Amino acid sequence: MKFVDEATIEVIAGKGGNGSASFRREKFIPKGGPDGGDGGRGGSIIAIADRNINTLIDYRYARLHRARNGENGRGSDQYGAAAEDIVLRMPVGTVIYDADSGEQLFDLDKHGEKVVLAAGGAGGLGNLHFKSSTNRAPRQFTYGKDGEQRRLRMELKVLADVGLLGLPNAGKSTLITRISNAKPKIADYPFTTLHPNLGVVRTSDSRSFVVADIPGLIEGASEGAGLGHLFLRHLTRTSLLLHIVDVSSLDPEVDSIEKAVKDARAISEELRKYSEELYEKPRWLVLNKFDMIENPDEVKEKFVKAYGWKGPVFTISALTGEGTQNLVYALQDYIDEQKKSQHKEEDIETGVFEEEDPRFR
Repeated sequence: MKFVDEATIEVIAGKGGNGSASFRREKFIPKGGPDGGDGGRGGSIIAIADRNINTLIDYRYARLHRARNGENGRGSDQYGAAAEDIVLRMPVGTVIYDADSGEQLFDLDKHGEKVVLAAGGAGGLGNLHFKSSTNRAPRQFTYGKDGEQRRLRMELKVLADVGLLGLPNAGKSTLITRISNAKPKIADYPFTTLHPNLGVVRTSDSRSFVVADIPGLIEGASEGAGLGHLFLRHLTRTSLLLHIVDVSSLDPEVDSIEKAVKDARAISEELRKYSEELYEKPRWLVLNKFDMIENPDEVKEKFVKAYGWKGPVFTISALTGEGTQNLVYALQDYIDEQKKSQHKEEDIETGVFEEEDPRFR
């Protein structure tokens, strides 16, 4: 399926039905009172997050979504029927903005989350609401209100625990294929990956995490060069970034290490230019294609020293699988620890504590 992560739509909620001005007319009842019913509510446009959907492509073609109007009220105390709501199912991770003002309206980050994109108009009141001891034959009624109308821009930010970044052809797609259930396209030329790929990495029956692979970044990506800038937003939700570096052509005796360090720093700078928040995320350095060099320990030592890298460093071969198991288990432990800390913070905010409350002993 083609991956589409942006779309603009227009939503128009239904108008409420008008109230009715009517009087009871029956044989032998010459002065029947008011019996005009209310108008029905207009249909609303509702969005629901659905984990079974992974693209916004449907909304590239269906741009206008209009709900029906509510029915008008009628005599004999008959209320107009409310119009049915229109439900739009969207992928989990969809962020919805007002297309005109740019304001973020909703963030559908949980399966089943429901939001009202455009509320239907309220129905008008019939004349039976206006009767009183001094106004026994009211002819007043009110019209239904218009429904809300909006232009919305939607962006899909994939939900992943770990994000892969690096230059084109660094081996990100090969790595995600090796460690997860994802099956991206792999070839020996740059920009093979044209859209984000998600893969579930399972380390046991009860432990797993999600990895996201985006198109490779190049220098100038934050200004629009290459493809990766289109998808950097997908890394904003991750807990950890893996910076993949291809070391297959590095030789400690020549200046190739300096060039590789320059390229790696350029990727970091593109992150900083795009988003300071993204730049500050925890990052691990992963030196890939170690099976293709003769002196891996020396290359690793010189590269890390030249780069001035202070964080965790892993050496792997995504093609053969060498070193990937250690990386996967280290990632799982890190993700588990992050989730555990997050749950503790949530428990404190909501007043949930592990110790038994003495009031209930």
